[in-house]
Amino acid sequence: MNSWGLGHAAHTPTYDTHAAMADVVDAMGRDHFASSALTGLSRVLGIGSWSVYRLWRDRPPVMHLSASRDAVDTTGECFSIYRDRRLYLRDSSFEAVRRDGVTGRAVMLHMRADEAPSTEHRDAIYRSHGMVERVSVARAEPDGSLLAVNAYSHDAARCSGQAMAERFGDIASTLIAAVARHVEWTATTAASASPAPSTRDALRSRCPALTDRELDVLERLLQGITYDGIAADMRLSVCTVKTYRARAFERLDIHFKSELFALFVAPTHGTRRAANARDRSTRST
Repeated sequence: MNSWGLGHAAHTPTYDTHAAMADVVDAMGRDHFASSALTGLSRVLGIGSWSVYRLWRDRPPVMHLSASRDAVDTTGECFSIYRDRRLYLRDSSFEAVRRDGVTGRAVMLHMRADEAPSTEHRDAIYRSHGMVERVSVARAEPDGSLLAVNAYSHDAARCSGQAMAERFGDIASTLIAAVARHVEWTATTAASASPAPSTRDALRSRCPALTDRELDVLERLLQGITYDGIAADMRLSVCTVKTYRARAFERLDIHFKSELFALFVAPTHGTRRAANARDRSTRST
C-alpha cells in the first residue's frame, strides 16, 4: 500500500479529469449527488463504486454516502461488515493520515485487494464483493475524526494500477473539498429542516382529513412564514395558498392563525395577544 501528500501534479491533468470534477461540483447539494458524481468519476478512473465515511479511533465509523454502478449498491453491505465486525479497529490503511496529523491536509492512499489490513478484511469485503483495488483521499478534521473518500475498482482491465492512482491524484484535493462541503450542507439542511416531523404528525393526528397541500401550508404558517413566502416556496399564487389555508382551517374548526398557534405551539400570553392583534388586522383577507 502507498500513501502520499498531495501537491502539484507531475503531469498536466487531462480534460477527462476536469469533466469529472464538473460532474461532482454540479451535483453538490442535490439528492442524487452520490450517483451523479460516480458517473463522472467512473469515466476517468474506471471505478465501479465509491463511498464517503468518517472514522474515529474510539467509536464506530459513520457512512455519509455511497453509490455503485451495479443494480445493487454493495458499498452499504461492505460498510456494515466493516463496522459491525469492528474491522475499523484493525484498519491500518489510514495510519499515514493519522501520522500526518495536520487538520484539513489531504493525504492520498492506494491499496490493492491483497494489501488489505487483515485476512478477514480482504476476504469479507474485497474478495467477496469483487473489489480489485482502492484509491482514497482522507484528511483529519477539527473534531478529531478522519474524513475518507474511497473509490473502488472492480475490473482490473479498466484503468487500474498506476494510471488510476495518477488520475485520482489529479482530482483528489478538489474532490475531498467538494465532498466535505456537500456533507456539511446536507447535515446543516437536515438539522435546520422545519417543521419537525412531529408537527406534521400532530396536524394529521388532530385531523386525518387534511390533504398534503393543506399540511404543507399549515406547517409553513407555524414556521412564521408569510403568505408571500409560502407562495414562493410552494410555487403557488398567494390566492391559492389562502384557499388551502381556508380549507385547512375549516377542517380544524378554527378561524385565525392565533388559534392554529394555540393548538400546536402553545404560545406565551404575550405571543398570543400579538397573534390575535395580527389576525384582527387581517380578517378581511
